[in-house]
Amino acid sequence: MSDADSSTEQPSSNLMRRIRSFAIRSGRMTAGQQLAMDASWPDYGLRVSDGRINPDELFGGQGPLVLEIGFGMGSSLAQMMLDAPETHFIGVEVHRPGLGAILMKTLEQGSTNLRLYGEDANEVIDRCLPDACLDRVQLFFPDPWHKKKHHKRRLVQPEFVQRLRAKLKVGGVFHLATDWENYAEHMMAVLSDAEGFTNQMGTGQYSPRPDYRPVTKFEKRGERLGHGVWDLLFERTA
Repeated sequence: MSDADSSTEQPSSNLMRRIRSFAIRSGRMTAGQQLAMDASWPDYGLRVSDGRINPDELFGGQGPLVLEIGFGMGSSLAQMMLDAPETHFIGVEVHRPGLGAILMKTLEQGSTNLRLYGEDANEVIDRCLPDACLDRVQLFFPDPWHKKKHHKRRLVQPEFVQRLRAKLKVGGVFHLATDWENYAEHMMAVLSDAEGFTNQMGTGQYSPRPDYRPVTKFEKRGERLGHGVWDLLFERTA
């Protein structure tokens, strides 16, 4: 168990009642990933039990703040960190090899604009982030829970969106991307009905991929096979 998972503090009752929107994937950390975790987690890792953060103190200065939920193995997030060193990134990922992998990339490229949580994003949102602190929230290729009976497990739900709204600045953006058309339609419906949000591209419209979002290897493979990708950009307006 990593430091990220070692909190003994009990979550609030409403968190305990939430349906889990992710599945813990199997897979061992490589030796390099473990070395990166051992060497770097004290500098980059955070715990929910540490409580509310002060972003300016955390990163040693002011800068745009981006939260990415579920960054996988971290390739695209690492590229964004490199491309925008003035931007501060908080990554949340429950898959331990993913934490190790992005720490390896962070050390290799010498980036310092990242902090990590290895715990449920719901707890991070509710217990660690000040209101109106985020310039952007990124949710790229979340688990689609494609079977209809599992749709209730999808992370993008009205209640979740409103909790994120509280953490975004007015003018901040919730950027979603998926390669499952049915989930894209679900995302569009939920966000279009969400109080305090406006679709930057116009009602019911998906967005071209913004330049700041790198194309992943997985996405390139999907494009070769004819799979679609849908980006959504919704701005907090109130």
